[in-house]
Amino acid sequence: MSMDWRPSADIETLRERARLIGEVRAFFAERGVMEVETPVLGRAGSTDVHLASLHCTATTPAGRQPLWLQTSPEFHMKRLLAAGSGPIFQLARSFRDGEVGSRHNLEFTMLEWYRPGLDLDGLMAETEALIRRLLPSDPGALRRHRYRELFREDLDLDPFHEPLEALRRLATERGGLDMAEACRDDCLDLLMSLVIEPRLGRDGLDVVLDYPASQAALARRHRDPEDGEWVASRFEVYVNGLELANGYDELTDAEEQGTRFAEDNAARRAAGLPEVDVDRHLLAALEAGMPEASGVALGLDRLIQLALGKASVAEVMAFATPRA
Repeated sequence: MSMDWRPSADIETLRERARLIGEVRAFFAERGVMEVETPVLGRAGSTDVHLASLHCTATTPAGRQPLWLQTSPEFHMKRLLAAGSGPIFQLARSFRDGEVGSRHNLEFTMLEWYRPGLDLDGLMAETEALIRRLLPSDPGALRRHRYRELFREDLDLDPFHEPLEALRRLATERGGLDMAEACRDDCLDLLMSLVIEPRLGRDGLDVVLDYPASQAALARRHRDPEDGEWVASRFEVYVNGLELANGYDELTDAEEQGTRFAEDNAARRAAGLPEVDVDRHLLAALEAGMPEASGVALGLDRLIQLALGKASVAEVMAFATPRA
């Protein structure tokens, strides 16, 4: 008889998961951050060329319409911020096609929160406090690294100025893939994931700052004090070689956001990927006036995996996708 009916995680692990989720809720309750719920299905998906949204067609009051399973609750939560919600958090079911492995599942839990009036330094400190609260032992000191300095230290190159052909050769050599036609960001992403990320978060919490401006997504941009190069106002947090959290100084300019959506879909067309419906409601909310805010998305299953010492996220989920 097949045993595929059984949960991916054992029952004791699920009890521990429930306890840790209780700690998350207590953490935000102590800080006066309101828990919210937003739709899993929306009229728009993520245009990000590196994310693959899932969609379906459903009967709605407006008739048969395409609806998108959300890759994160970001767009809906920003609409709440524009409506005057104040600080909010959510434990959101999120979906990303093609994300399979020990650190990924097609359906997962994203912990996302937004703090009007809080800058990136304040958000970084709050993210650190939450991670320390959930891990069973001290992960070590928090260390900050600039993105370009990591590439200089590990690969002896400046990611902003290295000739593209040289990057392609190096990515092909290190990745064992043909990167001869790859764009700069794809080469950098490959080198980051294979060479730099595995050493991050060893004996400490490592925070990476000042990513290339092309990787800003929904974050603001600022000038690098070193040479005036535009960089993204965002950070990522690593523990034991695992990326846990991605924080932004949130973009509030509707026109700029619309431009980025259009650029994303143009990049998708160039890569032979399907276009994704743009979230017009988000653009309207930004135009109406979203407050200055910082926000962070944290992979809760990954953090629980680390806290409980498990080898994969499937071991901390009731039913990972193969058993769903």
